[in-house]
This record gives sequence, structure tokens and C-alpha cells, in this order.
Amino acid sequence: MDGPGPLGDFLQARRARLRPEDVGLRETGPRRRVAGLRREELAQLAGVSVSYYTRLEQGLSRGASAEVLDAIARALLLDDHERQHLDRLANAARRMPRGRRPRPEKLADDTRDLLRVVDGAPAMVLGRRTDVLAWNTLGHALLAGHLDFHSPEDPALRPNMSRMLFLDPHCRELYADWKRKARAVVGNLRIAVGKHPEDPLLAELIGELTMKSPEFVALWGDHRVIPCDAASYELHHPVVGTVTVTQQTLSIARAPDQVLIVCTTPIRSPAEEALTLLRQANGLRVRPTPTASPIA
Repeated sequence: MDGPGPLGDFLQARRARLRPEDVGLRETGPRRRVAGLRREELAQLAGVSVSYYTRLEQGLSRGASAEVLDAIARALLLDDHERQHLDRLANAARRMPRGRRPRPEKLADDTRDLLRVVDGAPAMVLGRRTDVLAWNTLGHALLAGHLDFHSPEDPALRPNMSRMLFLDPHCRELYADWKRKARAVVGNLRIAVGKHPEDPLLAELIGELTMKSPEFVALWGDHRVIPCDAASYELHHPVVGTVTVTQQTLSIARAPDQVLIVCTTPIRSPAEEALTLLRQANGLRVRPTPTASPIA
């Protein structure tokens, strides 16, 4: 492997983020030529030798113990998500890369049944590389109506939500706060790379975005780890106008690398009305709004 690898890159990025005063150190010695803590300062805080930490950051040591990782995580002031990411990267560094090209992801029948059950809301199933494995009619109409509805059925033609967000003008215009959505997607890709560092298709996706999108390069270099669990986004939809939805990410028990994305709206809200119009525009049956029953 050329370069320090994902683990070394992450350690370098997190070390560069810290200033001496952040960790209780006073500025001493010659003026700093680069931002962040020096390797010797980080090693001192973690209680490890400078040579050992340097080898770890350069990708020359793969056997860091849980105790050493705990100490480094504390020294870097990592949050819980970053600490879990550090563990994944360290575990991956201990394994030799397989070098095999993975098979296309498949959608299980019970997952397809699950997608059909939630047809009252825009929904889609994403694979571990953010490929769209399937979407319902409303999910397609809300997020990617300009694409062929059946494209996820062919692995060679599957839309990829990360690629679309950075390279498809429609998706860039769809999100009012595009940068916040982009930051969340990149944070999720960081987690995916930590889980699957040997995946060549994931590496190809990262490489393509790096070559074609300067915004992706800036966000990717920050090494932030942000899971996309639930977030509200204002969309500027070409058919129904402004609509605010909460995109909720749900895990799929029998397919741990796949997630179900469901877009929800508050009951009797303008956003719900907009989705009702979108259903009508796509020839879908309008679902009645439930009424609140009095409490006995």
C-alpha cells in the first residue's frame, strides 16, 4: 500500500485539527511550520514513544492494542463516532487486502417487501457504497424524477447517491443547504471506507469524486466522521416547490450493509400537502390523513 493508508491519514488529520491550548499544552520551542500538534506532543499525551506513534501514523505498524488506541483517542479528543471509526481503521490495517472484485449487491425479497410496505412515504434502499438498489415511486419522484425509475435494477446503470449529489446538477439544485447534505454524505462514506477498506468499487467511487469535484476533495480531506441517522432538509422540487422532509436512515436486519432511507413530514403540514400533490402528479392513490382519536 502506498502512503500511510486510511488509519495514518485519519490520525494525521485529527492531529492537525488540535492546537496546543486545546490539550493543555503551552507553546514552547521554535515557531510551528504547520497547524496542529506535533507528533512528539501527541505521543507524550498518549503515553507512547514518538517512534512508535510515528510508525503507526506512517502505516508501518499494524498491531496497536486496544489500550494504545484508547490513549490516542483521548489525546486526540475524539468523540464516540470518531473513536469507533479509529477502531475500524485499526482492525482493517491488521488484515491483508483481499484484492477481489466484489459481486454486485442484491436486494433480498424481504427487503423489497419492506420497501413496498412503506409506500406512503418517499423511500429507497441504498447499498454500502450508496448505490440505489431500489426506490418506491414517491421516493423516485421526490429525489430523482429525472432518472429512469427502473435504473436500479441493472447493476451497471444503478444511480449512486454520492455521485449524484456532487456531479448531478439536478441534485445540487434540489437541496437548499447543499453543503450540509454533502458534508453528511462524505461523513457516511468515511464510515463505509473504515468498514470496507478493501472494496475496490468503493475506492473507485472515491477516486472518481476526487477527480471531478473540488468540493468533495475539501470535505474528504477533513476526515470528519458523521453518521447520517436523521436530518431535515429543505428541498426545492421542480414540481411541487419547496418541501421540507426528514430523511431517516433505518438499518436492515438481514442486510447490515444496506439501509432504508425514508422521508417523513409532520402531519397536516405544508410538506405533507406537497407530497400529496406529488403523489397525484405521479398517478398514485392519495392516502387519507389519519385523525387523532380522543383519549378515553
